This record gives sequence, structure tokens and C-alpha cells, in this order.
Amino acid sequence: MSFNIGLSGLYAANKQLDVTGNNIANVATTGFKSSRAEFEDVYSASKLGTGSKTVGNGVSLANVSQQFTQGDISNTGNVLDMGINGSGFFVLNNSGSLSYTRAGTFKVDKDGYVTNTDGTSRLQGYGVDASGKIQNGVLTDLRIDTSNLSPKSTTAVSSTINLDSTADVIDQAVATNKFDPTKSATFTKQFSTPIFDTQGNQHTMDQYMVKTGANTWQTYTLIDGRNPDGSDPAVAATAPVPSTMTFDTSGKLVSVSTPPGPVISSDLKIMNWTPGTVTAGVWTANGAAASPAGVTIAMANTTQFNADTARSIPSQNGYATGQITNLTIDGSGVLLANFSNNQTKPIGQISLASFTNEQGLQPVGGTSWKETYVSGIPGYDAPETGTLGSIASNSLEESNVNLTNELVDLIKAQSNYQANAKTISTQSTIMQTIIQMT
Repeated sequence: MSFNIGLSGLYAANKQLDVTGNNIANVATTGFKSSRAEFEDVYSASKLGTGSKTVGNGVSLANVSQQFTQGDISNTGNVLDMGINGSGFFVLNNSGSLSYTRAGTFKVDKDGYVTNTDGTSRLQGYGVDASGKIQNGVLTDLRIDTSNLSPKSTTAVSSTINLDSTADVIDQAVATNKFDPTKSATFTKQFSTPIFDTQGNQHTMDQYMVKTGANTWQTYTLIDGRNPDGSDPAVAATAPVPSTMTFDTSGKLVSVSTPPGPVISSDLKIMNWTPGTVTAGVWTANGAAASPAGVTIAMANTTQFNADTARSIPSQNGYATGQITNLTIDGSGVLLANFSNNQTKPIGQISLASFTNEQGLQPVGGTSWKETYVSGIPGYDAPETGTLGSIASNSLEESNVNLTNELVDLIKAQSNYQANAKTISTQSTIMQTIIQMT
């Protein structure tokens, strides 16, 4: 019996050495989770149970459990290096077989898909629709689309404008005061805004503000120095048609009107713009078009106070063709492509998996795990949702192995092995003594 007890102790100590050695070997493995050998004692029993004076039969290995504690997050400078700060696993797809990992060393293959280090499995997440909205709920292979961002024609322009209430009135009934964009004396202030046509060509929209009364102003809108239809504003037959802004006694905008149309509460609208170019004073249509919905110029934030006539930086929703310049990944796992036209577009979002019993996962190598019956089925969601952790881009999660503790455990396992070997040696000596007595 003592031989079996000693042998079980040797086996247990050997397994402890194996587990500790494996932990030490993976001290520098990204996303590695240390293991712990767990033992239990063994008793022999009959159908009626064990007696009060029963001697144990040794020890057995009950389980090798994984310790899913957080590893340190270290910076790498590579945008596709990702660490999970908190709970959750990256989801990898290898030809329909899903695995789970904490090792965020990813790269892009020749087709633009985000894969693990050896390129055999693709990172899973959520795609985007044509408008750039994340399509949550359906896992897909994440892909970095490097194609150009198509241009978008301007449909809306907005800004905050103050018109100086103390500015001089310009009497346009006087011939010399008739509006002329080339004569600064015929207008109070000029504001310029870049806008774009359907082909991504940039044009300059100029608004000329003319004070015509105590609480009235007129605004003339030209594009590329021409009327929106491309005609020359200097020609009497095609003189620009102004819009009239009316303010109340407190300097707040009351209405905007453009003859012959009705009064619009706070907007100007350009419906007849034909994009073109001007070369040597000759205007030529460029083959592009304006937005079918026209260009709406929001004037609601226009005031007439006793302060300098000025405007905030205008915003408009059009842009030229853009080429991808870099990629960023935020804490919620959204992949944001930055383009040369100063636009930012989401191209996907990383999904994380969670399990009811993480220690029930089956290690499959490559710092990956597989789902088992004991682990429970995975739940998928975006990072920072519920108990899921956040994504740290340009970073990796280091192994959670505590080298100092492992070295101490190594000494303990060695001592245990020697002690159990001594048990067998002592039993052998006793057996020899008994044999010599006969």
C-alpha cells in the first residue's frame, strides 16, 4: 500500500512540475493565462462507506484550472495590436470553426481581412451598412476596406453670424451703391464657404451682406464669383437676386425671404446651381451636378447686435474624394478609417465573447480556447457593453504568470517529489528488513 501512496505522490509532484514549467515557459506569451494543478486525497471504501480509522490511498490530480486574471497592458505602437482591459475574449473564425483568445496580435492579409498571427483565423465583429451604421447582432469577418471614399455633394451649410447693428446703411437706390461683388463699397461684409458638387469638385460660395435699413439686411449668394446658374452677376439681365433678412428690435432674426418665393423662417435655399469652372473669365459647366435637394443655408443663428460683423467657422456636409490615411480603434472596438478629405468613417466593430464558466473552456493551443458543455454557450456583444471590457489599441495584454510565485512553486514541487521518493525508499528498506528476518 505504501508503494502506491508514494507513487501517487510522485505522479502528483510530477504534474505540479509540468504545470509550473509550462507557466514559466509562457511567461512572455501574449494573452497567456497561467494554470494551477489542483489535487485531492484518495480513500478506499466499501459499499458501506469508509471507517473512522481508514488510512488514505494517496493523492490524485483533480483538475488543472486556468487562472483568467488580468494581465498587464503594454504599449506596442501597432494599431492592430489590441488588449482587452477587463473580461471577454476575441472571436476567431477558421473556416466556420470558432475559437476564443485574449492574444490581440492581429494583422491584415492580402484580401484586407484582420487575422491572427499565423493568418489561419479571421477576427470576428460587426459590419457597417452603406451609411456607416454598425450592424450589431450578426458576426462577420472584419475587413479593412482601403478603397477611396466617394465624394458627397453639399446639401447643408450652417454657421453663427452677427451683423453689426451700428453699420452704415447702403442705399441701393443710388446707382453707385448698386451691388457689385468687385466693389467693396457696395456691400457691408463678405463670407466665403467651400462647397462640393456631385463629383467632389470644390467650389467657393460667397455671401455678401448689405445693410439696407435699421433692421433689414440683404444677402447676395454667388458661387465661384457667378450666379448659381453660372451667369455673370455683372450683366444687368442676370443680376443676382438678393434675399432679405428682417430682425426685430432685440436683434433677433424674424424672417428670410427670397423673391418671388414665400418667406422662409430661417433658411436660404439654392435650387438652380449648375457647377462649373471659370477660365480666363469664361464660365463652363464641368459635367457635375449639385445635390438634387439643393443647398440649404441655415441662417437661424444670425443676429443683429452691437458688435463687429463676424461669423463662426462654417460647417457643411459635403466633401471631395478621400483616400484612407490611417486607422484608429476606440475603446468600444469601433474601427475608424481616417481619410485624406478630413472625413472619418466606421468600417466595423470588434465583438467580444463571454462565458458563464471561463474555466470550462478547452485549451487548443495558440493561446486559444474552444467552447465546451461545461463552459456554457458564448454570449457576443460589443466591448464596454455590460461586463465586457474595453479595447486598448496599440497595446497587448501580457501573460499573467507571476514568475516569482512560479519559482517558489517549482521549489515546492521538487521538495514534494523528493519526499515522496523517500517514502518509497523507506518502504523498500522495511521490506528488505522483513525478508532478512525470514
